[in-house]
Amino acid sequence: MSQKTQSKDASSWWREGVFYQIYPRSFMDANNDGTGDLRGIIEKLDYLNNGTENSLGVDALWLSPIFESPMYDFGYDVSDFTAIDPAFGTMEDFDELLAEAHKRNIRIVLDFVPNHTSHLHEWFKESRSSRDNPKRDWYIWRDPGSYRGQRPNNWQSVFGGPAWEWDEKTNQFYYHHFVPQQPDINWRNPELKQAMLDQMSFWLDKGVDGFRLDVINHIFKDDQFRSNPYCLGPRPYDMQRHLYDKDQPEAVGIAKDMRALVDSYGEKGERMLVGEVFNDNPEETVSYYGDGNDGLNLCFYFPFCFNSYSARQFRDSVRTWERLLPSSAQPTYFLSNHDLPGRHIHRYAALSEKNTQARARVSAMMLLTLRGTPFLYYGEEIGMKNLHIKKKDIVDPVGIRYWPLPLSRDKCRTPMQWEGSTGAGFTKSDEPWLPINPNHTVLNVAAQKDDPDSLLTYYRSLIWKRKTLPSLTRGDLTILDDAPNRLFCYLRSHETETACVALNFSRGKETFPIPDRGGAWEVAVSSHREPGESTKPGTIKIHPSEATLWIRK
Repeated sequence: MSQKTQSKDASSWWREGVFYQIYPRSFMDANNDGTGDLRGIIEKLDYLNNGTENSLGVDALWLSPIFESPMYDFGYDVSDFTAIDPAFGTMEDFDELLAEAHKRNIRIVLDFVPNHTSHLHEWFKESRSSRDNPKRDWYIWRDPGSYRGQRPNNWQSVFGGPAWEWDEKTNQFYYHHFVPQQPDINWRNPELKQAMLDQMSFWLDKGVDGFRLDVINHIFKDDQFRSNPYCLGPRPYDMQRHLYDKDQPEAVGIAKDMRALVDSYGEKGERMLVGEVFNDNPEETVSYYGDGNDGLNLCFYFPFCFNSYSARQFRDSVRTWERLLPSSAQPTYFLSNHDLPGRHIHRYAALSEKNTQARARVSAMMLLTLRGTPFLYYGEEIGMKNLHIKKKDIVDPVGIRYWPLPLSRDKCRTPMQWEGSTGAGFTKSDEPWLPINPNHTVLNVAAQKDDPDSLLTYYRSLIWKRKTLPSLTRGDLTILDDAPNRLFCYLRSHETETACVALNFSRGKETFPIPDRGGAWEVAVSSHREPGESTKPGTIKIHPSEATLWIRK
């Protein structure tokens, strides 16, 4: 299986680069108030990429929302799209971050929330002030209906409870797919649509390099407001087939409008969009790429991260995605983020810590060598783990609503572990916004940065080696079907260079027929072999939990 590759152009940075997601509240607290901030990110830019192999080497930062917000959903409830929330600093701090990042050839991608605003946004204040307010139709208002409690229909909030909230002043319901403090906006209104595109233009004018689009597939709802059919599921939201409250075809048109906007800034492909199309239907997700040139530049592929630790599952999901993508489209893979209740090192944990660490290396090799754009989540590179958050310390609205179900996202949002001292090098405050994982005393950046055998060193080696190999940044992908089922093996080829990757997802030795490409293969990065080691074509033994990248030029 192979795919056409792209020539060098303005889009090369997001096609070839490695993205790193920062959850700003948890990355670095410069003013020691217990919450991470923009100046903290500035302080750590050299850790992320200072141009040398002593740094992590990432090429772009995705910042979870930093806009002004009352923080009912920690920034995803925006009250002003063109202001920095004081918890994170000032607009001057952001301008400095953007400038300093660009000096280091690090791009900045902002998290843009197109589905809803805060209930404290001036637009919503106007909208709910009266039925005849000019902005009334900027949000989704409905008269009482025939469903239980006279709600308009049966739609549920993903965060729990009905998705309709009664407004006493104007005697109508407004719709919120998330918490009641996040009213959904009405993209069918042309004035609202233009206002949202104007918010994006504000940041593009400042020089940001792109946007991550939060739940872009939710922005349109059925214009007849039909109730969803029922199905089996673990909670009320999951007991519906969401045919009418999301995934409407009109959303793809807005994605194309957003693409046209970012393409109007500089050379086509210089600015970019990556979409959170949160569903389990690859056919629907791929539609957001358009023909590969007029839709979103990238879309997160959620079935990939939902796989269990299985060579067969990853192989099958990659094959499916490559088959569906337009020829010019770029895959996008990730294993952890701020929304998944468990970091992948926790989800893929083995019975022993040694095997858990080995699985982390296999996962890292896969993520950084597949065809596509990889996204890392802060702390992934040192093996940060979930923390059980006591009920009294839960702040995530999902965790509060569904406690004691293990749905709280707090466990994967704990502060970055920079060093082993009190506060983990994240803060000097006695009250960080979330508890710091006690394992920070042994699991931290300081303990790993000079250790040649650490997970951090392994990530750095992979990322920097990736930069030097066109086969990995621009090459075709061919899955090797003659490998044993418990191995995931593939070739990446570009012009005269070929890379071969073997990933052993089992605890046993496996045999692998490494292809003949006209001579011996040279180890580039491996969990079990020395760099520069030569491997002849033919059947070789792959160690338990081995991850090896070979090169043939």
